[in-house]
Amino acid sequence: MSTIGPHQALIYVMVTMAAVDNRMGDAELKRIGSIVQRFPIFRDFDPDRLVLIAQEAAELLSTDGEDGLRTLLALVKEALPERLKETAYALAVEVAAADMKLPKEEIRFLQILRDTLGLDKLACAAIERSAIARYAVN
Repeated sequence: MSTIGPHQALIYVMVTMAAVDNRMGDAELKRIGSIVQRFPIFRDFDPDRLVLIAQEAAELLSTDGEDGLRTLLALVKEALPERLKETAYALAVEVAAADMKLPKEEIRFLQILRDTLGLDKLACAAIERSAIARYAVN
């Protein structure tokens, strides 16, 4: 298994969230692009690499079904320092919230991600609640 860097890992997480329900909607793809352009964590990242990294993630996910997801998550876990694990979860939540829908596949992926990264359930609930507040509509 090859290694990836933190930026790649964060993009892998976002792409996986967008793809987990077998539909990568425009809202989710635009949100990923917006995150990479605007969030401070990507300040030193070359946005021209986004498409290539997204394709790598999609390739990994499509190769071995469940094994592809396991491989991707193992790479993500290895690549992320402790301080970026909650960031990865927050980015996944941002992508999930982008289309204002949360199918069961996305909920399940968030659970798997939380468990894989060893995140505190209360911290994850706070991240989720924050997204609910940001995306509230009349």
